[in-house]
Amino acid sequence: MAEAAWRATLCPYCGVGCGLLVEVRDGRVTRVKGDPAHPSSLGDVCAKAVHLPPTLRTPDRLLHPHLRPRRDGTLQRVPWELALRTAAERLGEIVAAHGPDAIAFYASGQLTTEEYYVASKLAKGFFGTNNFDTNSRLCMASAAVGYTRSLGADGPPSTYADLDAADCVLLIGANAADCHPVLFKRLRRRKAAAPDEVTVIVADPRWTETADLADLHLALRPGSDVALLNAMLYVLVREKRLARDFIAAHTHGWAEVEGAVAVWTPERAAALTGLSAEAIVRAARRFGDARAALTLWSMGVNQSRSGTDKVAAIVNLHLATGQIGRPGAGPFSLTGQPNAMGGREAGGLSHLLPGYRSVSDASARAEVEGHWGVAPGTIAPRPGRAALEIFEGLAAGEVRAVWIVCTNPAASMPDTDVVERALRQAELVIVQDAYHPTETTRFADVLLPAAQWPEKDGVMTSSERRLTYLPKLVEPPGEALPDAEIFTRFAAVMGWKAAFAYGGAADIFDEHAALTRAQPCDCSGVSHARLRAEGPLQWPLPHGLHPGTERLYTDGRFPTPSGRARFVAVRPIEVAEPADAAFPLTLTTGRVRDHWHTLTRTGQAPALRSRTPEPIVEINAADAQRASIQDGDFVEVTSRRGKVIAQCRVTSAIREGVCFVPFHWGRRLGFYKSANNLTLGTRDPLSRQPELKACAVRLRRLERSP
Repeated sequence: MAEAAWRATLCPYCGVGCGLLVEVRDGRVTRVKGDPAHPSSLGDVCAKAVHLPPTLRTPDRLLHPHLRPRRDGTLQRVPWELALRTAAERLGEIVAAHGPDAIAFYASGQLTTEEYYVASKLAKGFFGTNNFDTNSRLCMASAAVGYTRSLGADGPPSTYADLDAADCVLLIGANAADCHPVLFKRLRRRKAAAPDEVTVIVADPRWTETADLADLHLALRPGSDVALLNAMLYVLVREKRLARDFIAAHTHGWAEVEGAVAVWTPERAAALTGLSAEAIVRAARRFGDARAALTLWSMGVNQSRSGTDKVAAIVNLHLATGQIGRPGAGPFSLTGQPNAMGGREAGGLSHLLPGYRSVSDASARAEVEGHWGVAPGTIAPRPGRAALEIFEGLAAGEVRAVWIVCTNPAASMPDTDVVERALRQAELVIVQDAYHPTETTRFADVLLPAAQWPEKDGVMTSSERRLTYLPKLVEPPGEALPDAEIFTRFAAVMGWKAAFAYGGAADIFDEHAALTRAQPCDCSGVSHARLRAEGPLQWPLPHGLHPGTERLYTDGRFPTPSGRARFVAVRPIEVAEPADAAFPLTLTTGRVRDHWHTLTRTGQAPALRSRTPEPIVEINAADAQRASIQDGDFVEVTSRRGKVIAQCRVTSAIREGVCFVPFHWGRRLGFYKSANNLTLGTRDPLSRQPELKACAVRLRRLERSP
């Protein structure tokens, strides 16, 4: 037996970007522990990371390319050459017959930056379609658009060290204990070290372990965040707890916002949020009195038809109090996936080009076209279809083919019936994944086996803008290949080999980094070699000697034409589907600690699977009593789109009128286990992110367990 070696790398789960030490023995990953040298996690690690080894070698690993000769036929193993040639021929035929926008790419925040970059270049620069979007649209689009709208550019301005310096931490729409547990541990240590100095406020309809840490828990109605935040700002205005000098020197638009919040008294907001006016005032005062205030938010804010307005309301609070650009202060979005940040840097959404450029900007298009060596006018001037729009286009016959990479939309998208109908309707479905079967691979005409995180090298960017290099530690099983290599091999079959002739991931990163020069996410001063030598670094990194940037906007300058941040006046908007007599409860969805996304990976870890083997429905005791439901009963949860059947947990830890179902289970694991049977596809008009966190449902007790 070969001697074991421990190697440093990055966790492939959430956007915290925890450093891992991985034991490799006999060519296999055998153990995982936290890396004390990694500045993002300081040696901490969660259970999901600890149980990574069994997920790498399982019977469900996809080992070989497959084709389905007929839509009603079975998948058949084929050589790579035939799989790629078939994909190239069929995509080429569709583009020739219907134009480039008849195809679409749907990728993932779990790809490395290099993989994102090559895929985006392939779609936008060579096929000529901006129909390239990712599952980041489901989690971070509202934060990205919200930051750009208020501050001038995407990118969280804060850093994890701010948790150690803040004396007021507001968590809104963020159950960090379950979704970002390593950050939650850090916050808990901070609170334990200075319990009388640090105030924790949690705004969440559920009482979670995160709320256990709170000095003040605001169990607001789903979707009412803007009313709460506007009322908090109203209190700060009324009580003169504002940073008037900062407002005057570094912002514009204050007068409009001050006028807009003037009607949002705590009493008026109380009627919308279901909170007491006194609780709203108390939250505002604690925020306003803070020496350093930090707001953390995640999907509870972003996954809403008013997600960008919620982000604007958060940023308004920070600008009005000058709580940005200094230790312990800032509006800080917590990213859901390990490289959703890096994907946006690489142009991985349908409205973006590398370096946070917009496809609508003629000069940006020309610059990127020159960099890629394609003819002027190749990049389309309009944003492509966002995530849900791709599948709606497939269902309508307007999009004919889709290439799905490292994601499982048949389980993760809202309103599963629409997604399944789209995939059945499509002329061509290419799926590139590390596992089979999934809810999505069963629709594949071309199925391509991809390498996982320790089987390739590349870079990922965490929530705090920190780039970490992931080395290749082991060989991929079977014929699986890194995603970037699949794309470059495909490009060669299409006749574009010269433009994709990279020597490896390091070359791809260098090409990407050059396109970020002088952009807000400037990574031009970093390379694989530098990250290997120096360890993780935070952008902007404008030159090779730059040490990295811990916080943004420390000088009060913002990347807007005026150099000032923008106040944005917003008003509360009701959820798209409010509860009514027929559907009297509001469903909200979310994670449980031991699972992630659609169980594609965590479902392969026996220890994680056994801890939470089935979904549950959380319901308030008063609602349960009205429906004659008792704890442990099996219930049917029905919306206007479908139903879920699960065991009920009656609890006082969720506000009356609200129920909760975790979203991890797809139909492959039981048709009526999928929360997305219930959800709806209404979107934020700016971010085009769906409202996954609220829809109207009713509950019925089942006489017998299913």
